[in-house]
Amino acid sequence: MGLIDLLTGNTGNQVAEQAENKFGISKTQVIALLAVAAPLIISYLRKKSQDANEAEALNNALDKDHDGSILDDVSQADARQSEGGSILNHIFGEEKPNVENRLSQNTGISIDKIGPILSMLAPVIMGYIGKEKQQNNVGAGGLGDLLGGILGNASNESHQQQSSPLNDILGSVLGGGNSQSSGNPLNDILGSVLGGNDQKKQQGGGGLGDILGGFFGK
Repeated sequence: MGLIDLLTGNTGNQVAEQAENKFGISKTQVIALLAVAAPLIISYLRKKSQDANEAEALNNALDKDHDGSILDDVSQADARQSEGGSILNHIFGEEKPNVENRLSQNTGISIDKIGPILSMLAPVIMGYIGKEKQQNNVGAGGLGDLLGGILGNASNESHQQQSSPLNDILGSVLGGGNSQSSGNPLNDILGSVLGGNDQKKQQGGGGLGDILGGFFGK
């Protein structure tokens, strides 16, 4: 399963419905958040995996806790929210408040809810990576290439498929994550689709959520 299939298929929709019911956030805003958060998390992990110790730690975590079963039972996302928070703390470190603020501004999801929703999404994204790791029989040394391949394949798919607001967002996000980078995944990915317009989009309301809301007829 490609990353775009994860984001736009049953798994993404079911997680978005859970978050909508739990937090009172529109499903389209959650999908917009997932469309940016998944490539962002994968890019941060790709950068971390350049360090051998981080790659080994990620490999062990995927083997132990993220076999992909959550993709078949998305109800786990709610139950594993606390675990998801710990995952995000490790992935983003001191940048976490900045990541949450930028995502909040551009999806229209309030800052007090963005963290808990991201914490629901994180185990799903890790489960997806874990499943891809198993299917490709990859160890610690191959994680960087695996994660780069996930982003690269998704970027190609998004540009090949028919244009739509969601595909265009994904194409911008994934294109930014796969191009020559500044070395900071936050700036590379958020800058490609959100950068420079944070205030304008915040004043406009739901930002990416509004774009997708129009597309889904909301």
